[in-house]
Order: sequence, then C-alpha cells, then structure tokens
Amino acid sequence: MLIVEETDPRTEGPRILLEASHALMQAMFPPEENYFLDIEELCAPNITFFAARDGAMVLGTGALAAKDTYGEVKSMFTAPDARGRGVATAILRAIEDAAREQAIPMLKLETGDPLKSAVRLYERAGFSRCDIFGDYVPNSSSVFMEKSLS
Repeated sequence: MLIVEETDPRTEGPRILLEASHALMQAMFPPEENYFLDIEELCAPNITFFAARDGAMVLGTGALAAKDTYGEVKSMFTAPDARGRGVATAILRAIEDAAREQAIPMLKLETGDPLKSAVRLYERAGFSRCDIFGDYVPNSSSVFMEKSLS
C-alpha cells in the first residue's frame, strides 16, 4: 500500500532517491539550468518534504517550498521501477493538501522541457504554463507552470 508522509530528506531512502534525481538532472541539463535544492536546503523551515513508500521501500519524493505569495513544488522524483504506479500523483496531492492547510493560494513549479512525462503529470493535475517567476533565469529548457488553489 502506498503511503505518503512528511519525512526528513536526510534519511536513507529519500536521500538515495534525491541523489539519483540530482545525478539525472546534472546529466540532462547544464549547471546553469539546474535548479534543484540540495538535501540540506530541503531541511529549511519553509520546506515541507514528503516521501512515498510501499512498506519500507521509498518510491518517490516531493516538497512544498512556502514563498511569500505562493508555494513551489520542488524535488519531485519517482524511482524508475515505481513509475506508472501513481506515486508522483499521490505526492503531488499531498503537496497540494499541505499548501491548502498553510493557506497558500497558488502553486508554481519549474521543470525541464525534455521531461515530457513530468509536464504531462502536471497538466493532468491542473497546472498550466505560466511566465518565469522567482529567482529563475531565462534558459532554453525550463517550463514554468502554476495552479490556483482557490
């Protein structure tokens, strides 16, 4: 049974998945187009970090970064052998629920255009493309998306 819960990104299962995600992003994108948060940054007070697990096996991660006027979806990653099982959808739902509990009116995110399955996931969840936001720098691969929670 899939369980999504708040957890510490430094624990073994989430840490291993985050390291795999970071390695993938570094292989796919130049350094100036990598916007992932490192594991210690995911421990900041404004971050709510989630992991999805089946028993003791961690299958995916995701985080909500609370900003002044919106929340940002960060660190979404599903283990390759768990893809297609609803892991990312369940994590995204937990992030949305946490944002609503924190009275955050809007979720935003940045993903890479080559990550077609991620873009489709967000579109299915009600996100639409938007303009660049926050501290992001224009580049050739980023896709920016948002979803109103009100």
